Amino acid sequence: MGVHTGELKLSTRGDADMVDITDGVQRIVGSAGADGGMATVFVRGSTAAITTMEHEPGNVADLQEVLDRVIPTRGEYEHNRLNHDTNSHAHQRASIIGPSEAIPVAGGRLALGTWQQIVLIDFDDRPRDRTVTVQVIS
Repeated sequence: MGVHTGELKLSTRGDADMVDITDGVQRIVGSAGADGGMATVFVRGSTAAITTMEHEPGNVADLQEVLDRVIPTRGEYEHNRLNHDTNSHAHQRASIIGPSEAIPVAGGRLALGTWQQIVLIDFDDRPRDRTVTVQVIS
């Protein structure tokens, strides 16, 4: 079994900025030389998440609207009160979606659907520099 690890570094705008990182992840998978296996994509930090979705403007807007309804930006959050902070909603959203995804690799390619991309979502209430770790096991 071989393990190859790579990183993607990017800057985000915060406020539920959704960034398609599929091409970057595929580059790391390609550099691993794996014909088959599993790619795990993980974002560091407690206010960002990784998911898969059809990354197009309508779907991005719909997901942002759902998250605004379920976990509003403004609210009575204990984290904000205790820490004199403003980003509890970001922590809650990231916890629900999660920091990672595991995607099969077949024929040296990510086994994604036609309209499925790997997306980093930064929920923090300010711009951030993010590091995404990609680990390929073959």
